[in-house]
Amino acid sequence: MASVITAQNLTLAYEKGKNIIINDATFTIEQGEFVFITGPSGSGKSTLLKSFYGQIKPYKGTLNVGGFDMKKIKKAQLLQLRRNLGIVFQDYKLINEWTVEKNVVLPLIITGYSLDVQKVQAEKLLSHVKLADQAHKYPLELSGGEQQRVGVARALSKNPFMILADEPTGNLDEFSSGVVWDLLENACDQLNATVLVVTHKIPTIFNIPYRHFIIENGGVHEVH
Repeated sequence: MASVITAQNLTLAYEKGKNIIINDATFTIEQGEFVFITGPSGSGKSTLLKSFYGQIKPYKGTLNVGGFDMKKIKKAQLLQLRRNLGIVFQDYKLINEWTVEKNVVLPLIITGYSLDVQKVQAEKLLSHVKLADQAHKYPLELSGGEQQRVGVARALSKNPFMILADEPTGNLDEFSSGVVWDLLENACDQLNATVLVVTHKIPTIFNIPYRHFIIENGGVHEVH
C-alpha cells in the first residue's frame, strides 16, 4: 500500500509558535485505511485534520499529504489536492440558497462536469443517503441529520482518494448516525478511500478494520 499521509516530527501551532497544539508527532497513514482520531475537547483533533487539507501549515517537522509537502505547498497545488479530497464538516457548510441536489454536486460544478454527469451522481448519492425524495428541497427545510447526510453525499461526489470528517455524527440522531457510518465504511471498503474521522466516540458496532489515534497533551499516539 502507498502512504497518503506521512508526518515526521510534526508540530502545529498558532501565533507563530506561542500556542503549540500538536507537538513532535510522527506517523504514517496508508491508502485505503480507516482512521479514528479521538482525544479530549481542545486537544487538537480538528487542528490536525485541518493540517491535512492545508488550513494550517506545519510549524516544525514535515507533513506530506497525497504527494504534496504541506509546508511548501503552493496555492495551485493546494487547490489540486483539495479537488481530490472529500471533507465533511460538523456544521454541514451547505449553501442554503441551493437545492439539496445542487449542494451534493458542488464539487462537480467547480470542476466543470456536465449536467448529465451531475444529475446521475446526485441521484445515486441521494439514494445512498436515503434522501432521494428530498432532492429539490433546500437545506433549511431538512433536519440537522438530513443536512449532514447531504454533506457526506457531497464529500463522496467525486470519488475522492481521501475523506476527512470532523465529528460527522456529533449532533445526529441514531438513524442519521447509522447512515453516515455506513457510507464512510463503504467508501473505505469498496472505493479504497482513506477515511480519517475526528470523533469523541468510536461507534460500538463497526464492520471493517480501523486504526485509532488518540491526541493527549500535544502528542499523537496510536492505540493498539
